[in-house]
This record gives sequence, structure tokens and C-alpha cells, in this order.
Amino acid sequence: MLKLSRRGFLASAGAAGLVAGSGLAMPFYSRANARPVFTHGVQSGDVDTNSGVIWTRTDRPSSVRFEVATTESFADARQLASLDAVPANDLAVKRLLTDLASDQDIFYRMTAVDLADTNAVSEPIVGRFRTAPREKRNVRFAWSGDTAGQGWGIDEVGMLAYGTMAKHTPDFFIHSGDTIYADGVMKDEVDLKDGTKWVNKVLVDEKRKVAETLDEFRGNWKYNLLDTHVREMNAVCPTFFQWDDHEVVNNWSSSKDLSNDDRYTEKSIHVLRSRSARAFHEMMPIRFTPAEPGRVYRKIAYGPLLDVFFLDLRSYRGPNGPSMETELSPEARILGAEQMAWLKDALSKSTATWKVIACDMPIGLIVWDNWKEQAGAEAVANGDNGAPKGRELEFAELLSFIKTAGITNTVWFTADVHYTAAHYYNPDKAQFQDFEPFWEFVSGPIHAGTFGPNDLDMTFGPELKFIKAPTEEQGANLPPSMGLQFFGLVDIDGSTEQMTVRLMDRGDNELYKVTLDPAKNA
Repeated sequence: MLKLSRRGFLASAGAAGLVAGSGLAMPFYSRANARPVFTHGVQSGDVDTNSGVIWTRTDRPSSVRFEVATTESFADARQLASLDAVPANDLAVKRLLTDLASDQDIFYRMTAVDLADTNAVSEPIVGRFRTAPREKRNVRFAWSGDTAGQGWGIDEVGMLAYGTMAKHTPDFFIHSGDTIYADGVMKDEVDLKDGTKWVNKVLVDEKRKVAETLDEFRGNWKYNLLDTHVREMNAVCPTFFQWDDHEVVNNWSSSKDLSNDDRYTEKSIHVLRSRSARAFHEMMPIRFTPAEPGRVYRKIAYGPLLDVFFLDLRSYRGPNGPSMETELSPEARILGAEQMAWLKDALSKSTATWKVIACDMPIGLIVWDNWKEQAGAEAVANGDNGAPKGRELEFAELLSFIKTAGITNTVWFTADVHYTAAHYYNPDKAQFQDFEPFWEFVSGPIHAGTFGPNDLDMTFGPELKFIKAPTEEQGANLPPSMGLQFFGLVDIDGSTEQMTVRLMDRGDNELYKVTLDPAKNA
């Protein structure tokens, strides 16, 4: 667990660039300031035993100086080469810190020097994270998804679930996708059913329309960083990011047709995807993969007890359709052949006790591409409750491989459906039975409209162990103020190696808890 008090660290660091007391961050910074300003706080991500990515952004072209230390006082600081924050990257900079000690608090400090006036130097901004251990110790992580969706932005209390989650001092947070809602237009006010109003206290032009240009996509990610709860958590907790559909447009695949959507002047889904992908990697502390720049799927080794495998079910899928193919083809895939080969190889080589598979969409929940007509597969399940077809074929192949290869202790974590649930996949209840039982946990939204519940497809025999979703009387698209915002907490005990999963809500209520015993390899 993180040993340093979050509040103590923020106080000692001065929380530079943050606006204290209001619960909100300032949405605008004047270029007329005499000195550069860090506009959106700091972020860290993809932390392992000896490295991690850090990120920040300035208000003008600047040379950003970096210092790294293992003490809060920076008495042992190591200075790194400066990086330039320039307009080509929207004044954002990120770098991979290497050669770090394992299981160590790492403090990083950035200072910006105005490129046009080297006498103009910013106040420093500070963040910290803890590297993964090489020995067995307790590990805690959180996960959720779906931020700033359905028009629910930064109100008077802000994105409160982030603050609730941060109180548990996780080693890291998995954001399971829908990190923005590029297609989610916001208004200043929304009338609620009880006669009150939801007021988006902070709103920027990029959120008043659908994102089409590169700058509009960038603006969506920057908007989330205007929330103080988000920024305070980012200063002390790494986030491991995935993406899904709303980073581009709802339910996008190569077959997405925007010709009749009057909100868009740019009709090419491929152009929108390209712009979004660039902004995602500029604004997120995600590692760069030389073999495939822009790759989202990856593995993060977090010590001897945990490997995390991040999947991308969006980038390599065939077109959305009925998903009823009886043979696996490029059109039927959702992982894609290359990602599937990588995942099999990475799982086979893993020596960690727990293999966490962070998947941006659930396996057995039916998500319709055309929700109104209950038609077309948007996720894995096709809704026929029969033998694997379409995208289910890939998952049948994967689950069978995991069994045959003797890979133990796989647990799936996901979001996407805007409620929280626990599923136990039981081959005895399944149409396809060539797999070992496993758990899938669903949590979200972290700050978006609440929906659900969805129906389960019985191809892989999911048993519903717990669910918390809106009632029929409550309806759909409930605002965050109603409290049905969810995240999950996972604790791995360093001694027993047991995994305890808790499903939580925004009010910090524990909704469900289960402890899993690890299977021991022969």
C-alpha cells in the first residue's frame, strides 16, 4: 500500500496548479501571466518495478525540466534532460522514467521555462507514485470506466467518485475505457426529473459539440483534468488507461455510418479515429510501443503476485453486424489475430500468481449495436444463447487455450455498461464448455449516466452473483448526483496470495465482496 498520506503529500507539494477549496479547477489560464503555468496538473501511468510514465502540460511553448527523487524533500534529486512542450503536441509532454528502484516511492518535479523568455520560470509542480515490488507484498488497485458521459460534466461537487476512490490509496487505477465522450455534447444546465437542475459549473467549447478536429478531441481529455478530484488523484496514483468507443463515437467500427448524423461535418469514421488516437496518446500517460506506435494492448508486470493484460476490443474488430458467423474470419474477430497471438504468448509466459485481464467490454453481457431494435452485436455476445458464433468464436478459442495450457488464476475486469455486477462463468451452465471457471467483475460509471441492467448470453454460462443498477422506476441515464456511480477495489494479500474484490459506490459504500483463493500450479 502507499505509505505516504495523500493529503500530506499534496499539502507539502503545494498542489501547484490546483485551485483549492472550491472543488473545481480553473478552466482558463491567461497567456499574459509573466511566468509559464502548468494547466492540467500531472499524471503518471504504466508503472512497473523499475519504470513509469509521467505527463504534464504548459500554457505556452516551454522547456520542461525534470527532477526525480526517492524523498519528498528532493534531497537526492536526479536531474533529467529537459523536454520541449510545443504546439505540435498541444503543449503536452510525457516521458518514461527508467532505472527506478523497485517498491519505492518516486517523487517527480517539473519546472517550465518559457522558450521565448528564458528568464520566465514557472512554479514547480510535483507528483508521485510507487513502483511495483519484486518481492511479495500487499497490492491494491482500483478500476472503473466511463468519464464525463451523457452530458454529465463537472458540477458543483465535481467528479466525486474519483475522490472517493483516491481515499483508498490504490497502488494504481485501471481506467477501463470510455475515458472521454467525444460524441457527448454538454449543456450548461440539465432539467432533472425531481424539478431541480444539474449545472455544469465548468464547461469548455470543446464539450459543446461533438469532437471532430484534433483540437476538439484534445479538449475532451483536457476537460476531465479540470476537475480537482481527478487532478488530486493523478498527483498520487498512476492510471493505466484503455480506450473503447466513446473516445471516437458511439459503437464505432469500420461499418459506422455518419452520413445521416447532422452533428458531424466530418463523415469518415477513419479520420475521426485517427485524430482521436493521436490525442489519446498525447494526453494519456501510456507507454509508446515502437513496434506499433499507437498500440493500446499491452502487459504491465506488477510484481510476483500480479500481471495485468490490457486488451483492445475496438481497434482490430471487424464491422459491427449480427455476429453469427460459424467460422472465424477477419470480419468475425474483435481481438484480431495479432493481438490474440500476443495474448496467448504473454499469458503462457506469465509467472505471476494472478493474471488480471483488463477488458474494455464484458464477455457475456449483450450490448446491442442498435439498442432500439435490439439488433447487431456491439460487444462479444450475440444474444442467441447457443454455441459460439461470430465474435464469440475468438473468446471460445482463447478460453479453451487457457485451459489446455494450464494457465491458472485469470480474472477479468471491465466496465462499459454503466452499472456494477459480478459474474461467475461456469462451464456446467454453458453451451460451450471447454474452459475452466472464471470470474468477471463489472464496475462503472465513474462519472457518467447510469444505465442497465443488460441481459446475459448463456454461451459461456455466466452466473449473476451480484448486480446494482437503476430500477425500472428510476429509469435510465441517471445523473451522478443520484449516487449510482461505481468503482471496484482489488486487494491481493502478500502472505496468503488471496484476491479480495469489492464493488463500491460513490458514497464509499461496500456493495459486494468476494475473496478468491489462488490455484497452485502443479
